[in-house]
Amino acid sequence: MDIMRRAPEWKEDSVSIASKTTPTTFASQGDLSERKETLAELADGVFALTAEGDPNSGVVIGDDSVLVIDARATPIMAQELVARIRAITDKPIRHILLTHYHAVRVLGVAGFPERVNIIASDATRDMIAERGAEDMASEIQRFPRLFRARDSIPGLTWPTVTFKEEMSLWLGSREVRIIHAGRGHTRGDTIAWLPKERVLFAGDLVECGATPYCGDAHFRDWPKTLDRLAGFQAKKLVPGRGEALVSPDAVRAGLEGTRAFLRDAFAIAEAGVKAGHDLRTVYAEAIRQMRPKYGHWVIFDHCMPFDISRAYDEARGIDKPRIWTAERDLEMWRALEG
Repeated sequence: MDIMRRAPEWKEDSVSIASKTTPTTFASQGDLSERKETLAELADGVFALTAEGDPNSGVVIGDDSVLVIDARATPIMAQELVARIRAITDKPIRHILLTHYHAVRVLGVAGFPERVNIIASDATRDMIAERGAEDMASEIQRFPRLFRARDSIPGLTWPTVTFKEEMSLWLGSREVRIIHAGRGHTRGDTIAWLPKERVLFAGDLVECGATPYCGDAHFRDWPKTLDRLAGFQAKKLVPGRGEALVSPDAVRAGLEGTRAFLRDAFAIAEAGVKAGHDLRTVYAEAIRQMRPKYGHWVIFDHCMPFDISRAYDEARGIDKPRIWTAERDLEMWRALEG
């Protein structure tokens, strides 16, 4: 059914259907299996570290230094990435780009032993100041496996270099354009674009075989941001989660898959709000409609309560995402799944 053209078919027993088929504790808390990591070279000196649906990182080796894209969740995990980099180059790691503010992307900075420039958009820094501490506690509670050796985290990560819209980082003769692409996954989303190699690091603006996390999203703006990414006509793209997309056709499919998920989720939320349904009813209907299409994607059960909660808020006119706290997480989960 094309839900952009037809209103959702509401079922009176939607709530009972959802409660029978979904867990009553954070789905991610039971996810304890380790993922196989792969460091793949996409172009000369340009690498993607992927991990079967866990958060990805990027490595760009220049003439005189190295850029890392997303610092991982803990210093211990970052040190493992450093070891992988040392296996391919002895050039100093001088720069770390944070694609957005989420703890799983930024808290590993302390694991890089060399002095580094920590780069982020102005909006990302503002979000760290506004909600970084709450987000750290929230994410660690939700998904403990992703924060291995979390006792090694010294505190929040703060950028040392910020920009408003766009900047160029020159690694000798290699240019990396760092762009605040627009609101989407968060309001601070940043991409890294290598114009010569035509490789795009998209952060969590794009996912491949993994469910987009939309708890801090801007559903109306995100498709326009994806349009901007499509305009680069990248030959290869590294999503926030999932395998690297290594052909133009794969890049287009990744963009469209992310767009379709957002379109479907928000259409259901808008229809539910228009019909006067409460959040739990809208959530149950979203699970009923979306599980057949997206339920095989990584972290579907984990993301959906947060995604639909945010979609419901935005459909009701709440433009700025509310801050997730460990307490709010539990209240929401029990209301929707308990």
